[in-house]
Amino acid sequence: QVQLVESGGGLVQAGGSLRLSCAASGTIFSINVMGWYRQATGKQRELVATISSGGSTNYADSVKGRFTISRDNAKNTVYLQLNSLKSEDTAVYYCRVLCLGGNYWGKGTLVTVSS
Repeated sequence: QVQLVESGGGLVQAGGSLRLSCAASGTIFSINVMGWYRQATGKQRELVATISSGGSTNYADSVKGRFTISRDNAKNTVYLQLNSLKSEDTAVYYCRVLCLGGNYWGKGTLVTVSS
């Protein structure tokens, strides 16, 4: 079983920055893709960014140039740097990990951007 713990969410003004972290622990076999998703109130969960074990990244068009995903394989941790935040970035951000044992989600961390 894999546990994911996100941290780093909070309240920030528009134009500000935050850094989210997600640490995976437990019985972990060969983490492949790590990623961040978000869900705003009344909307479906959507992909924000993913990063493969080799470092290849993928971003939603809405965050390209503003958000940066990275990972530390030794720590089984994935990060999301959020810059130039907009009110529409307000959402619960979820970490997701795909590994040999399965597909796991964190419980989420709330990011609120005030305009």
